[in-house]
Amino acid sequence: MKRTTVWVATAAALTGLAACTSSGSSEAPEGERTASAPAALPALRTAERSTQRAETARVRSTTVMGTQLSLTADGVLAWRDGLSGSLTIDYTGGTAAETMRGLGVTSMEARYLSDAYYARMGDTFAAKTGGKHWLRYAYDDLKTLGGGAGLADQMRSTTPDQSVRLLLDSGDVRELGRETVDGQAATHYAGTVRMEDVTDTELRRRLQDAKVTAETVDIWINEKNLLVKKVEKTSTTNGRVTQTAHYSDYGVKVAVQKPPAADTEDFKALLSQSSTNPT
Repeated sequence: MKRTTVWVATAAALTGLAACTSSGSSEAPEGERTASAPAALPALRTAERSTQRAETARVRSTTVMGTQLSLTADGVLAWRDGLSGSLTIDYTGGTAAETMRGLGVTSMEARYLSDAYYARMGDTFAAKTGGKHWLRYAYDDLKTLGGGAGLADQMRSTTPDQSVRLLLDSGDVRELGRETVDGQAATHYAGTVRMEDVTDTELRRRLQDAKVTAETVDIWINEKNLLVKKVEKTSTTNGRVTQTAHYSDYGVKVAVQKPPAADTEDFKALLSQSSTNPT
């Protein structure tokens, strides 16, 4: 399999997690904003702690990366001891999705464990890669790849509570009022995050690695102080990314098993094979 094809498949597969761990901006005019940043901060800090303590949730999300890729994701995530979880990712459009379809992949199961991310690529892809259906992306291996350091950190450290933390680093966070989200009352907060505003060292490094120049963030917090929706619109050096995620069933049981070793190919090994055998 050609190295470039492996990379496209990798990018499309890895984007699935980002669909659940990013957010967006408000379209409300400045005049409609009803609270100043100081008034909003205590409520956001409470929401950050409550969401962090919940430890698990169900998530459904959409991601659009310009004309390159659009996808949806649905599943469960846990963040009690690092990130773990399982998602079903459907590729709905874009040039990368077309390449994935050529490999027989329109939908993919993704599993997140402490050491690696696993993607089930399907029968057609397996036939091209030695008959194994699962690809394993070790987080440590991702760090050695071009642009992989930020992605590895994001996959292991980005959880719903960090979306609230991201907004806390906004220089203009505002409360926009009460709205109904997924049938429940929620308070809408929004702000714009710029690199110069970010004080959290780890978060700042992750944004720099992802080549983020600015990010607008909207979040909705329910009456239990839990994040129920987020929308992020991110400007990067590679273009615009819009991501929306809905969270529910906090405390849901999350049990993720490692795929069978006999049916798993290591991405680093596959990439090496594609380099020596480009056809």
